[in-house]
Amino acid sequence: MAKSRKVVVIGAGPAGYVCAIRLAQLGQQVTVVEKDALGGTCLNVGCIPSKAMIAAGSLMDKIGKASALGLTVEGMSLDVEKLVSWKASVVAKLTGGVGILLKNHGCEVVYGAATIVDKNTVSVTGKDGKQTIQCDDIVIATGSVPLAIPGFEFGESVWSSTEALAPKALPKRLLVIGGGYIGLELGMMYRKLGSEVTVVEATAGALPGQDRDCVKVIERSMKKMKIDFIANAFAKGYEAKKKGLEVRIEVEGKSRVIECDQILCTVGRKPFSEGLGLDKVGLSTEKPGFIPVDDQMRTKVPNIYCIGDIAGQPMLAHKGSKEGLVAAAVIAGQNERYDVRCVPAVIFTAPEMASVGMLEDEAKSKGIEVVTGQFPFAASGRAMSLMETDGFVKIVADAKTDEVLGVHMVGPEVTELVAEAALAIEMGATTEDLARTIHAHPTLPEAMMEAAEAVHRMAVHIYQKPE
Repeated sequence: MAKSRKVVVIGAGPAGYVCAIRLAQLGQQVTVVEKDALGGTCLNVGCIPSKAMIAAGSLMDKIGKASALGLTVEGMSLDVEKLVSWKASVVAKLTGGVGILLKNHGCEVVYGAATIVDKNTVSVTGKDGKQTIQCDDIVIATGSVPLAIPGFEFGESVWSSTEALAPKALPKRLLVIGGGYIGLELGMMYRKLGSEVTVVEATAGALPGQDRDCVKVIERSMKKMKIDFIANAFAKGYEAKKKGLEVRIEVEGKSRVIECDQILCTVGRKPFSEGLGLDKVGLSTEKPGFIPVDDQMRTKVPNIYCIGDIAGQPMLAHKGSKEGLVAAAVIAGQNERYDVRCVPAVIFTAPEMASVGMLEDEAKSKGIEVVTGQFPFAASGRAMSLMETDGFVKIVADAKTDEVLGVHMVGPEVTELVAEAALAIEMGATTEDLARTIHAHPTLPEAMMEAAEAVHRMAVHIYQKPE
């Protein structure tokens, strides 16, 4: 066995803490430096708390529609303080669990801001002063922070996603700047909880970069929910008035004013490297702030690794965790590489949306002859029983080899269903493989099987005109 190495992991988010635990499992001596709370953005102010709040909004929405099932609920009300407290309890359980895991694996945790002094030294400034840690390897896992735009600096009137997940009260009128996944997840959540919501998006439609057929379903849903979605719109500034906030926007060259009580800015996130001391070891970032790495997560300094949001797109927790496992294995002397065919993306809108692998247009741009199959949830017995029949599963396949290239879905619980699609692509499965696999009935994953059959115009539960 290779000699145990001393490793400092800077950042304890889903990239950093996963890396630290795997390093310990592989016999390395690990120190984790965290400037805030274990679990990073994801567990504390991102993925987990947002999904907890979204679940509450979805439950309220379902209760409101329960009369269709013969269930009458009267006097339903929202206690915002209690909701936020419950959300915090979910977060506390998970972050506490991370702390126990690190302790049980023998990882030392040091709280404070880390600065790289040289390739074998990290300085940490915490509430008890400064300390210096010597090491053989350094793993940078500092994550990202919300991006502000000029004229909309974060504060009392302008929330980032962090403040939106801990409201003191429900805003009557919420203006969301940015129609990407964070903006739509939170905007739809607030609409379900009772706020009037307006979304302004700089591009021609919602969720730029996603499958347009899926996006159309989300855009229709926003219309049904009475969310005012304004495309090709740029937020220019705002003023506080007695009746609330007046936000100036520009839509296709024309000026317009929108009144609201709260602004939520969700135009993206930027990698965090402030104060890290990258220049001291000859490292620098590339636009928009990523540190270049190879497929073993090494930077150009051989014993310094970089994982998670700061290592490049996609800025997703599960991608960061995978990179953490790769870096840990390499440090421990294994010949591991970041070698994945796809990274799934899940969007907790209403309905949910999920995507993995190539878009249809992307595959065509690579010169691949493609064929697609689509199956609607309107034809799914399970979806009907859930009263959630909007959406579909769409499979993009190679017309010559039948290999699954991409799967894009919108509808009930598709954030769970996408796992089968990701496995299929990683294993090089064909649509025939999916179609021949028996799927339990009545379940939502049957839509995957039928979409695979639809590629060959053989779906049983929809009619496809013979070619």
